[in-house]
Amino acid sequence: MARFSKSNVPQFSVDVYQNEYLPEGGREVNAIVTVTSTGGGTTGGVPLTGASPSTGRAPGQAPGSAVVIMVDCSGSMEYPPTKMRNARDATAAAVDTLRDGTRFAVVAGTHVAAEVYPGNGRLAVADARTKAEAKTALRRLNAGGGTAIGTWLRLADRLLGSADVDIRHGILLTDGRNEHEAPEDLRAALDSCAGRFTCDARGVGTDWEVKEVTGIASALLGTADIVADPAGLAADFTRMVADAMGKAVADVALRLWTPVGVEIQFVKQVAPTVVDLTGRRSDAGPQAGDYPTGSWGDESRDYHVCVRVPQAGIGHEMLAVRVSLILPDPAGGTPTTLSHGLVRAVWTNDMAASTSINPQVAHYTGQAELAHVIQQGLDARKVGDFDGATAKLGRAVQLASASGNADTAKLLSKVVDVVDAATGTVRLKGKVAEADEMMLETRSTTTVRVKKS
Repeated sequence: MARFSKSNVPQFSVDVYQNEYLPEGGREVNAIVTVTSTGGGTTGGVPLTGASPSTGRAPGQAPGSAVVIMVDCSGSMEYPPTKMRNARDATAAAVDTLRDGTRFAVVAGTHVAAEVYPGNGRLAVADARTKAEAKTALRRLNAGGGTAIGTWLRLADRLLGSADVDIRHGILLTDGRNEHEAPEDLRAALDSCAGRFTCDARGVGTDWEVKEVTGIASALLGTADIVADPAGLAADFTRMVADAMGKAVADVALRLWTPVGVEIQFVKQVAPTVVDLTGRRSDAGPQAGDYPTGSWGDESRDYHVCVRVPQAGIGHEMLAVRVSLILPDPAGGTPTTLSHGLVRAVWTNDMAASTSINPQVAHYTGQAELAHVIQQGLDARKVGDFDGATAKLGRAVQLASASGNADTAKLLSKVVDVVDAATGTVRLKGKVAEADEMMLETRSTTTVRVKKS
């Protein structure tokens, strides 16, 4: 294990958990890679005093953070009228949470995107004066128009791209479906913004599309959630901005180098949420590829790496994967290796060793299946396949119970009556509140960490 330390960068460590032993003819190698960063989440790289009005950072200090808040102002936000008021109040609370020196802007989203504050394609530098001005501007927000989220994201990208900062973050609130642009337009906007900034997405009420909101968060390496009661927006916005202020380094990549003949089957983040990174690989030289992980503060995340190795005889061993944490050089020079770990393969005729499943691998395989069967069960329920829904949601109850995922088990209990959690015996509830079903779907990818031994 290697560590990297620099004054404005957290320390990173990589730990690998696996059963390296394979039987004769065995080819699949699984490992859980735990990445932990420490020492960078107290200031988020944001200057606290002496900030320059033009750059938002103190002399000689590393670039900090920029945040753009995108507020849905479509016509549906007026029903009920308290929804728009709660959105204004939540955005004001988020502005108050910004650290002095943070670059920020507020965008009103309808079928077009409009700058609310500061305007003219600029970002403001947070201080007492600009925060007060932003909150005054928020009072002018009114509901009217349609919903074209791709235009909001493209404007946020232009604003964030103008900032000389390391951490670029968006917060997006919507209450409806993306009905005023084609799905391929939103997809193109997400493809354009991916890797340029992270974004947390929230759906307020119950008239929005879960897969749209979770798709935005997944593509932009952020979080997604439902705020069923608009009165809860202020607290949620405050938490999101506080989390963004805790990020100290951006654009960290998980680099996998494999020997000739080794094939990568998949790469997934499995904690704190399940995110499939397999299709996001970018080439990083011979036999190497980078997978994006986004921004980091003081935190720990788990990744499941699965590879297929060439066949080998008993007693043979090999390096299956070298895992490295890479920080790119903004100037385009040689990137910095923050930490690394090794995944091995060893062939043995010891059946006890080769058939033992590593507890971490088993746990997260179950958590990934849990997210998958919840989605399948809810989709089956929506189309009237009640037998299929019962089977899938019953399996979800069984997995949640076995893994100790109490939060997901509680959400499942609002959709099914649990007869026997251990066997996954359930009955579909006849009447389910729409908010409960949407909350289960939105949070289905949230996992529980396994205790490391």
